[in-house]
Amino acid sequence: MATAHAEKPTRDLSWIKEQSRPLALVALALGAVSILLATVGVAAVLVAHGFTPLEELVRGFKSAEMTGVTIWAIALGIAAAALGWGTFRRMPTKVSREEAVAGAVLGVQAIILGAVVLVFSEGDVQRFAINYLDFAPVNKQLDAFLNGAKNTLVLALTSEFLGIVLGLVLAIFAISKRAVVRAPARVYINFFRGTPLLWQIVFIGVGLPLGLGLDISTYTAGIIALSLNMGAYSAEVFRAGIQSIERGQLEAARGLGMSYMQAMRYAVVPQAVRRVIPPLMNEFVILVKDTSLVLFLGLATGERELLSVGNQGYGNTFNATFLIYTALGYLAITLPAIRLVNAVERRMRSGLVGVGA
Repeated sequence: MATAHAEKPTRDLSWIKEQSRPLALVALALGAVSILLATVGVAAVLVAHGFTPLEELVRGFKSAEMTGVTIWAIALGIAAAALGWGTFRRMPTKVSREEAVAGAVLGVQAIILGAVVLVFSEGDVQRFAINYLDFAPVNKQLDAFLNGAKNTLVLALTSEFLGIVLGLVLAIFAISKRAVVRAPARVYINFFRGTPLLWQIVFIGVGLPLGLGLDISTYTAGIIALSLNMGAYSAEVFRAGIQSIERGQLEAARGLGMSYMQAMRYAVVPQAVRRVIPPLMNEFVILVKDTSLVLFLGLATGERELLSVGNQGYGNTFNATFLIYTALGYLAITLPAIRLVNAVERRMRSGLVGVGA
């Protein structure tokens, strides 16, 4: 084994050159150039004509340079795709096959992007720019968007915390051997997973206050509805995590004299929590977007989340650029969360975050 390991070739630049083949490199080069034209080239044309004001942006899309860049991107993309897909099966080495496939994939991407830009350029760019790219009115309300982002985070974080606590309790009840304990938890979980979140928000925020005469603010009603819904979904996540723990862990804890609840608290749940961290974080990303449904309750000015701010701005000015800013606000929140989820999943797969004994 040691000899075989010592004789394993070093994968440096010279080794890659030996494994590469001219046709594969040509396909890769064509794909790289085509995707650069479809992205950097298009951006360069727009920058050369100016992003603002709107007339300059329209002129950039309608220019002959834009047409030329996109046509060349599509043409080179077609060449890269044809050469890559046509030759990769005949390549003798893995490196050359990967180069051919990479060139073909880049070419297909360039074809799609170039075609989209070309079709867009042939359309009514001025009307689109006036409706979706007029940033001047939106820039005057950046404070409202920042406040909306803050309210979105407060809604999501508060509901996530309360939902996780509720979900953990429901999960323990749901896996109980006693039907009288298990049945109510299952009814709750199935009800909130089986009915639309929008219905739950409207019922709690409008139906209960009207029917029972309760004085519940719309913001509080939104948190309650999101928390109850999150509790049902996190309960299923916790249930799966708890049931993934070896049965011997619970039996060993009971053998040490612990009660069922003590065994769950000290032996099973701590291990299960580590396993359910990635899916719970995914649920948080979903919850951030679900906060937009609180819009239907009609929030006060200081309590509006991102979609409410964007919708109000659009209603006042009929400028759909407010909705573009809303989408960017959600992306600013969710993309770091998604990156964090991926990082945690990688650490767990690598064993750096293991399951304790």
